Amino acid sequence: MSNRVSKVVLVGTGAVGSSYAFALLNQGIAGELVMIDVNKEKTEGDAMDLNHGLPFAPAKMIISHGDYSDCHNADIVVLTAGAAQKPGETRLDLVEKNTRITKSIVEEVMASGFNGIFIVASNPVDILTYATWKFSGLPKERVIGSGTILDTARLRYMLGDYFNVDTRNVHAYIIGEHGDTELPVWSHAGIGVIPIFDWMRKDPKYKVEDLNDIFVQARDAAYHIIEKKGATYYGIAMGLVRLTKAILQDEHSILTVSTYLDGEYDHKDLFIGVPAIVTRNGISGVIKMELTATEKDRLNHSIRVLKETMNSVNLT
Repeated sequence: MSNRVSKVVLVGTGAVGSSYAFALLNQGIAGELVMIDVNKEKTEGDAMDLNHGLPFAPAKMIISHGDYSDCHNADIVVLTAGAAQKPGETRLDLVEKNTRITKSIVEEVMASGFNGIFIVASNPVDILTYATWKFSGLPKERVIGSGTILDTARLRYMLGDYFNVDTRNVHAYIIGEHGDTELPVWSHAGIGVIPIFDWMRKDPKYKVEDLNDIFVQARDAAYHIIEKKGATYYGIAMGLVRLTKAILQDEHSILTVSTYLDGEYDHKDLFIGVPAIVTRNGISGVIKMELTATEKDRLNHSIRVLKETMNSVNLT
């Protein structure tokens, strides 16, 4: 059996990337982390700073700054580089400039001989995950976007607060585009083993209209955070570490990642946020939920908006 440690290469050490690196170190997920950024001085400083925290970390970890040649034997390359979302700007507004940035990065990564798994977090994440798949030539199973993992986490947190239960025991999904057209799947939401609407019948203070308000708060959370502090990064960093752990430890966990649809939900040839099984080899399967007619319509709308935007981008 090989003694080689698991290796993660992070491309982009802005707010999201550096938060991811910090969370990765704190959870002791990977054996080696190499960080790459156009700002080499900043990345070198990040490596120094993180290394100084190693005496307090749960596990040994090799942390360094590097370049694209370091990707050749990486298990995972995480992409967080790109232009950030500004106040008043939607994720889809970022599409052209970040597609160009993604292409240049992916070409450099693949030139190293990389043959692992891409995790894409840059926005608009669904389109950039599709672009990464196209530009890399890797099998679709080995290109994974962060999708709606953060949206789902926000929803679970807010529902836990509303019902006064541990958020880890709230089971609910947001699917679709990571953006304004995403949707909650209330038909499959529950607390513990109890469907959410059954739980609500126990107390008249719980109202169905409150659920929609909670979803809107979850959907629009990024806008409010960006308005208050300029960017979101802690939540998505935690989500990316959770995804990294699911891959490296071959967990077969179900996460709402951006993954390729090939007929699932009656759609093809796009990456979008849906529950999928995450393994050491990438995505092993998409979970097909039976949606209500309203949920189907909303998912179809989300896919239509995503494809219209995607068709305006040069992916060659």
